[in-house]
Parts: sequence; C-alpha cells; structure tokens
Amino acid sequence: MVRNNALSSRIARVALTVLMTVIAFTSLAPILHTVAISFSDKAAAAAGKVTFFPVNFNTVAYETIMHDKKFIGSFFVSVERVVLGGGLNFLLTVLMAYPLSRNVTEFRFRNVYMWFIIVTMLFSGGIIPLYILMKYLGLFDTIWALVLPTAVPVFNVILLVNFFRSIPKELSEAGYMDGAGPWYMLMKVFIPLSTPALATITLFSIVAHWNSFFDGLIFMRSMENYPLQTYIQQLVVQVNMDNISTMERIELMKKLSNQTLNAAKIVISMLPILVIYPFLQKYFIHGIMLGSVKE
Repeated sequence: MVRNNALSSRIARVALTVLMTVIAFTSLAPILHTVAISFSDKAAAAAGKVTFFPVNFNTVAYETIMHDKKFIGSFFVSVERVVLGGGLNFLLTVLMAYPLSRNVTEFRFRNVYMWFIIVTMLFSGGIIPLYILMKYLGLFDTIWALVLPTAVPVFNVILLVNFFRSIPKELSEAGYMDGAGPWYMLMKVFIPLSTPALATITLFSIVAHWNSFFDGLIFMRSMENYPLQTYIQQLVVQVNMDNISTMERIELMKKLSNQTLNAAKIVISMLPILVIYPFLQKYFIHGIMLGSVKE
C-alpha cells in the first residue's frame, strides 16, 4: 500500500512537471519567436521560416535602431514617465492608504473617503471628459498628461490599505504610548514592515506606465513626445536611409524589413521589465496575498 502511494505520488509529480513545462513553453514561445525574427534576415522572416531560432543570423535590425532618433527619444520618454509616474504613484498611494487603514476613531471621515475611492473604481468620467480636461489645463504634449490621470491607482491603494491593517495594532498602541505621531509611525514602522506590499504596488505602477500606449496616442501631438509603446503601436515604420550611400542602402534592404525591425524594437521594449521583475518577484506573491484579504 505504501509502495503504491509512493508510485502514485511520483507519477503525479512527473505529470505536474510536464504540465508546468508545457505551460511555461507556451508562455515563452511568442517571446522566443519575436527574438528569433529580430536576429533573422528579411527573406527568412518574410517566408515564415523563422520559428524559435534565427535564420541567417544578423544584427542589422539592432544596428539600425541605434541610429533611429525617434525610437531612442520615445524610449527615454517612457523612462521619464516610469520614474516620474511611478514615484508619484508610490507617494500618493502610501499617503492615502495609511489614514484609510486607521480606525474611525483615529480618522473620522475614513468611511466617506473609502466609499469615494470605491466609486471611482466602478464609474469613470470617460475618455472625452478626460480629453477636454487635459486640453483645458494645457497639458497636451507634456509628460504630465501621461502621469497625472493615473496619479492615484485605486487598486494599489486598497491593496496597501489591507496590508497596513494586517500589521498588529499593538505596534501602533506602543508607538502612541511612547509619544510617536502619525508621521513617525508611518515612516519608522509601517513602511519598513510593508516591503512586500510596496514592492508589489511599485511593480504594478512600473508595468502600467511602461506598457501604456493609448494615452500617448490621444494626448501627444508630435511623435517626438510619444512614449515607447505608442511609438511601437504605429505599425507602418519607415527605415531612415537618408544618411547612407546607395550601395549601403541596397545591402541594408537585402537584410532588413519592417518585420525584423519591429521585432527588434519589441525585444528592446521588453528588456527593462525583464530586468526589473526578478528583483521584485520574490515580494510579489507575498504582497498580493497579505494585501488582498483582511479578516
């Protein structure tokens, strides 16, 4: 009986490993395919010969991107957006979540504000009023049009509120007895103890700002101010060949196409998230679980 149970357990582990491997490969397949196309030549990509390995390996697409001023400019616009927008999200989320995590006796209008932010999750003014507001404020073609409309991510606020409420009340009571004020408790107690939740909401903000493209499309008037994802969404991309000779142009056209060039741009756009995510991933599940439920 024991031997049968051990055999069944081993079979289950093997089956689960195979299943997880298949799921992981299915998730990675589009990324591997895009990377392979970016390193392949024009003919192989157009003929559909590229699967998960480059055909006629070359780096022409990446060399061309390094001379694409619009792509480089949009990349740094996205970096600026992530730094400014992510920092603003972090600051306002913490400052809103802490008072909302206190009892009604400590923050009298807590329930009123809580219902207010919940309503904003259920109902939205819509794109047209937002467009009119941005135009009225004169924010078109500025970085503020990309970061201010999402300055307070309500989901992140609720996640952090629940995490703050999970911190033992005895810590707050001990701090108040020693004369600590709300600012001291927030900076010296709650923030240091909330690393998993803070890492989680930071990751959410970074990914949201980096992947957003629609707001750049409607609020930016010139392509020079497009964030990276908005630039990539413009499917028709012309290769700039103004500064190269005729022979170099012919040679380049043999190896490069919009398909391989766009694949290379997509790969580069994924790199920052792939670099950041491993450092925050260890906090991710822990932060979600502790911040999602409050008994």
